[in-house]
Amino acid sequence: MGAESPHKKLEDNNNTLTPSTVDEDILKKQKEIDDWLPITSSRNAKWWYAAFHNVTAMVGAGVLSLPSAMSHLGWGPGVVILVLSWLITLYTLWQMVEMHEMVPGKRFDRYHELGQHAFGEKLGLYIVVPQQLICEVGVDIVYMVTGGKSLEKIHSLVAPHKHIKTTYFIMIFASVHFILAHLPNFNSISGVSLAAAVMSLTYSTIAWTASVHKGVQSDVEYGYKASTATGTVFNFLTALGDVAFAYAGHNVVLEIQATIPSTPEKPSKGPMWRGVVIAYIVVALCYFPVALIGYYMFGNNVEENILISLEKPTWLIVAANMFVVIHVIGSYQLYAMPVFDMIETVLVKKMHFRPTRTLRFIVRNFYVAATMFVAITFPFFGGLLGFFGGFAFAPTTYFLPCIMWLAIYKPKKFSLSWCTNWICIILGFLLMTLSPIGGLRNIIINAKDYHFYS
Repeated sequence: MGAESPHKKLEDNNNTLTPSTVDEDILKKQKEIDDWLPITSSRNAKWWYAAFHNVTAMVGAGVLSLPSAMSHLGWGPGVVILVLSWLITLYTLWQMVEMHEMVPGKRFDRYHELGQHAFGEKLGLYIVVPQQLICEVGVDIVYMVTGGKSLEKIHSLVAPHKHIKTTYFIMIFASVHFILAHLPNFNSISGVSLAAAVMSLTYSTIAWTASVHKGVQSDVEYGYKASTATGTVFNFLTALGDVAFAYAGHNVVLEIQATIPSTPEKPSKGPMWRGVVIAYIVVALCYFPVALIGYYMFGNNVEENILISLEKPTWLIVAANMFVVIHVIGSYQLYAMPVFDMIETVLVKKMHFRPTRTLRFIVRNFYVAATMFVAITFPFFGGLLGFFGGFAFAPTTYFLPCIMWLAIYKPKKFSLSWCTNWICIILGFLLMTLSPIGGLRNIIINAKDYHFYS
């Protein structure tokens, strides 16, 4: 039982891990992972990044179908729904920007993190993640189809005698994403996003100025197109969904705000809100002229895509379709980034994969391939989104932010804030229940004559 050597004592002291060193190691590891993940790796964005990211997220190629939606809604309801949607979604977007840093010293960088704070760790995940994934993955699949069909339209105008299957055009469109998907984070896609935002404003302007140039058609009519009352109601519900889902940028708003630097003196909500206001002015400049002028000029004979109604000059329609392609390339990346973040977070934090380039390469290529496959299999996916989107777009955009606001801030009963939030919740809930009905009917009609990979 001799005395322990001083060397042994020294070794024991050196190997002793105090709680603080363990915490430091965990924090260091956590920081390394956060610096690698796409949402939190870069926090040096400017307010104008927020502006064009929001325009790219919000303005979809769906803007070209707004005149057709107006023809199913009619002047009165159409204008009311357009304006109401713009106001409600601007209000709920403001709520999300405010809630991003409502806990001092903490940032809710992802939609589901805010959901967890409002509803609890598990329930928050179960409520937000499925809806956010349906929206983001769904939009990416729709953009695969849109990009492919726009390329096909360009080809049919330039070389009308050569027929190539839509499938191949979707594959050509997807090939771009197998490269762009490897840009690491939001700030690295800011150039793509800026190009997309400019394109959305450009093709919207082409759509309404060319309509003005064409003038009011001689046989213009503004009554409902459907011959039966049932058809009119179903068309109305589908159009309701089309207009409502034109404002769907909320699914990526917190992730965009996470890229803006923030200090207690200068919180991120200042520059973010400035970006959002600019984005919403651009959205109004895209949506209102296209919807109202397009409907005024062509009446209920307007095509599903207003560019088809314009027909000539060919070069202008080709240019507009090319702009649509560039825009949906940017939008696809913007909606894919939070999905990449979710998948990579689960793999690295839960399954303890090492955060490497190889992991990112495999994950992102698999995602692009999967969305391409679904787009090729169901090229009428827009109808599917009208159906599923009703269950996911309406909550995440129209009333989930309001429910979180009520749960967290608990405004006084019957106060202005309380009443406003409840009005938004009721309208959003009606939208969620009514719009999928029209979408379901569209799926049934399309599926009757559909053959896989035809």
